[in-house]
Amino acid sequence: QQLLCRSRQLLQHRHQSLREALDAMKQQFESELTEAYLHPERAKRLNSLREHWEGLMVFVDHPWIPMDNSEAERRMRIAALGRKNYYGSGSVASGHFTACLFSIFQTLKLWNVNPRKWLTRYLQACADNRGQVPDDLTCFLPWMMSKEQLARLQYPDTS
Repeated sequence: QQLLCRSRQLLQHRHQSLREALDAMKQQFESELTEAYLHPERAKRLNSLREHWEGLMVFVDHPWIPMDNSEAERRMRIAALGRKNYYGSGSVASGHFTACLFSIFQTLKLWNVNPRKWLTRYLQACADNRGQVPDDLTCFLPWMMSKEQLARLQYPDTS
């Protein structure tokens, strides 16, 4: 229990130190923005920092949110690179459909779910429902599945 108490104190201390450092950083750039002969490019960057400051600080109070969006950008890169090879979607409807599929496949990848198994299960449910989308889709959401259901759809663990 003492260890837990010390861990909390250390975490609070680090959080306070982070807050103080970020407050000092904000004061610094606010001060720089008042300089009379500020280079236009520097002013542009500092104004952008001021404009986006609140969003940039979300990770401080919500540590589970990453400081950057590198993972999201990596996942979107597949669609962006593919778009160059697909010559567009041909229509707005097919563009929306493509976006939905990319979202589904990236979600499955994030949960280590085999897309072929998942699609087979989903399309079978549509066929069982006379070719219509099932009324309840929650059983197809990886985060709503039981551990057993999820394990049946996931790739085997190779570690």
